[in-house]
Amino acid sequence: MSTPVPAPYAESRPLPPHRALFAVDAKDFTGLPAVQHGPVSQLIPELVDQALERAELHELRDSKRFPANTGDGVVFGFDPVLLPFVLWPFLGVLDDILGAYNKQSVGPRIRLRASVHVGPLPDEDGPGDGNGTARNDTHRLLDSRPVKAILAAASEHITHLAAVISERVYEDVVLGGYTALHPDRCLEVPATVEGKNFSQRAWLFVPSPSGNLLQAGVRPREESAAPTAASACQGQEQDPVTLPSANYSGNKQHVGEGAAVMGSVGRDVTYTGGSTSYHGTNQHWGGGDNVAGDKQVGGAGEHR
Repeated sequence: MSTPVPAPYAESRPLPPHRALFAVDAKDFTGLPAVQHGPVSQLIPELVDQALERAELHELRDSKRFPANTGDGVVFGFDPVLLPFVLWPFLGVLDDILGAYNKQSVGPRIRLRASVHVGPLPDEDGPGDGNGTARNDTHRLLDSRPVKAILAAASEHITHLAAVISERVYEDVVLGGYTALHPDRCLEVPATVEGKNFSQRAWLFVPSPSGNLLQAGVRPREESAAPTAASACQGQEQDPVTLPSANYSGNKQHVGEGAAVMGSVGRDVTYTGGSTSYHGTNQHWGGGDNVAGDKQVGGAGEHR
């Protein structure tokens, strides 16, 4: 017997309960040798659970809703009441655990992108649980250009996690003052995904920025007390992530859409969504994610 598919707008029906969503996936997972895919796929949920345990989120660790292993990551739902604690301290603890693992591991480094979202989703212990627009948007945020570009720009030795927070979570939890994560530690970005009809405003949080991110004014965890701490430290105004049609005055740069991360450490890194001209080194891009040097985002094999 086939499951009936309800027609939209035909009648009013109860709204599914709101569920918070957390998802991660690993950078450059598909570039690993095939023999490492299985072990790394098992390792990622273990590291996430270790972080939940250390962040004292025992309840969440044991009560995940519709959890799934995506191969290069995990996704699960949970009670939205725990969102403030997922944003902080959990994201910071996860970054610490990844750093500790990467320091002592002889295998591949595990660097993760994470997304946090919330919305109505079916949750009735049935086969269709967790499927809906909120789930789709969680994965779109995870694959969005800004979070990929930020992680590619950072040092693999210092920055192990980059998180993208949906606007709904940011407004309700961060701006609402319910979490210890201060708004000044989040960067507003237009989240877009190449080849997908998706565009939303979102917020990036990098627990341990490094290299070019530091030069661009992305602040470490301990430097978040004063709103102007980053610009005062650099001695100039900084606007590392811009909205469409915004201008970055530090290096005469115009960004049509996306995030531009500049600095003197390592190399310059620019991410562009639309047509962007970067005048600092007389280079021009038409679109896509661009990293000067040997790092790549996307391309053959979908290296991330």
